Amino acid sequence: MACFFRRRIAEKLGRTLQQSEDAFIPALSAVPVFKKQQLSTADFKLSLNTLRVSGILPSSGDIQLQTEDLASRLKQDSVVEDVSAGSGVINFRVNRKLLVQKILEPFGKEEDDTFGLNSELFNTLKRGTTLVEYSSPNIAKKFHAGHLRSTIIGNFIANLKQSLGNNVIRMNYLGDWGMQFGLLGAGFGQFGCQEKLKQNPLQHLFEVYVQVNKEAEHNEDMRLAARDFFRQLEQHESQAVSLWQQFREITVEEYQHVYKRLGVHFDIYSGESFHQHQAQEVVQQLRSQGLLKTTEKGTGVVDVSPAGDMSNICTVLRSDSTTLYITRDIAAAIDRREKFNFDEMIYVTDKSQANHFHQLFQILLALGHTWADRCQHVPFGLVQGMKTRIGEVVFLEDVLDEARARMLHNMNQSKTTKEMDNPEDTAEKVGISALIIQDFKGPLQSDYKFDWDRMLQAQGDTGVFLQYTHARLCSLARRNKGIEVVEFNPSLLLEQASLSIVQHLLRYDEVLYQSAQDLQPKHLVNFLLKLCHLVASAHRELPVKGSPQDVAQARLQLFNGACSVLANGMRILGITPVHKM
Repeated sequence: MACFFRRRIAEKLGRTLQQSEDAFIPALSAVPVFKKQQLSTADFKLSLNTLRVSGILPSSGDIQLQTEDLASRLKQDSVVEDVSAGSGVINFRVNRKLLVQKILEPFGKEEDDTFGLNSELFNTLKRGTTLVEYSSPNIAKKFHAGHLRSTIIGNFIANLKQSLGNNVIRMNYLGDWGMQFGLLGAGFGQFGCQEKLKQNPLQHLFEVYVQVNKEAEHNEDMRLAARDFFRQLEQHESQAVSLWQQFREITVEEYQHVYKRLGVHFDIYSGESFHQHQAQEVVQQLRSQGLLKTTEKGTGVVDVSPAGDMSNICTVLRSDSTTLYITRDIAAAIDRREKFNFDEMIYVTDKSQANHFHQLFQILLALGHTWADRCQHVPFGLVQGMKTRIGEVVFLEDVLDEARARMLHNMNQSKTTKEMDNPEDTAEKVGISALIIQDFKGPLQSDYKFDWDRMLQAQGDTGVFLQYTHARLCSLARRNKGIEVVEFNPSLLLEQASLSIVQHLLRYDEVLYQSAQDLQPKHLVNFLLKLCHLVASAHRELPVKGSPQDVAQARLQLFNGACSVLANGMRILGITPVHKM
């Protein structure tokens, strides 16, 4: 594995510079395999700048002279067969046969699922309890396509943290309180129908909500009725609460169908309603600590400006003393810390809420909750142009249905599609993979343009290409079931196509480490897509069938290793690998 080589190079550097070898581990990185490049001569590189910044080497003086001097002092051995100076970096080429052996030997020995996850690179990461809040749709509304990003990004972060050894709590914090329920409750009294609610619950609630909003625009009585219904809710009047509970239970049940399709699950369904009482307690705490100010309009605000000059205020209380979304968020954060004693909490929402979370964390700190420093908002951009054949998309299920239908059509048209037991299920999984990869290819904060045709291409950097490569590797293993790989001879895998895959696998732990640092899935996506391109080349150049038994065994070990890493990486991204396509 990469650790073995990184450690041996670090030992060599430690002896030469009279330093602890651990100081060199973070400064060593695997050299990427580039397209159309001749076989990379180096496997690892050491940045001299990193050693200068950390004080291991003097920060003054000519960096190139330092590079060449240090490279000349590092000798070859049975592991490192070449050391050379580049521009501010030292390149290390390791023994080819040993490289193949160490990287591929874990596969097939019940270590497939842990490949790259036991790396010493992760020793610097804080382990512990991570609470991830994601998806968080509003109840009584169909699952809007806009919530797709929060759901899949949050799922990726939770999967990644869990795979790296954290205890992860997956929370869905539902928008189940606030003035919109006043409108819905009042509107249901006028436009609602219990029979329609049973037949198509969320569609009916959506229709009622649209109708009552139109009515409230020009009807003062309707606005007053909405305020009155929400007041009844806040005061726990049984009829209002009973109707609200019915809306909530119906919605959660409907959402769970969508989550099941996406392969997403939650440990906890929470919501704003859980924190109404605590929100009032937060208001009292803010008041007693002198943080709550009352404006001329009678609203309660907290000054979160750095200079304390009221240039950035946050409203936490309406003039009628009802709480707001942020008041309940403050209460929710305090409650979660008490209940779960998390080491970090991550909120996944769109970038328009950046100021909301900045204010939330500032108020928590002002209240004396120092753990707010360990809370983080992961923002994301908007999806533009998400349409189905029937027009503008409103609901996520329409998108999932269309992805499945288009994928099924493409599979039926393809000459290479295999006979399968459940083509609809395969089309569903591949369609969802395509959605996820299109979403994850760029930086999360960027907006991106939704493109059905590009997303579902079998060639190119798509989720379909990932699934096709995985299915092809599974098929290779099935067709060669008679060839048992008990031992393999690494000296039979020294062709460029083999070594490129092995060199690429060297980087897997670094890619996961990078993803853990900035919580961006693009690093893992690009790594897996590159692996698929390398596998496609090797598949053409290194046939298993018809090769001598020892060569076939070695090549199968290579392809099985690639298949295992591909499947593990896809699962972290929230993609279910398919075995036939």
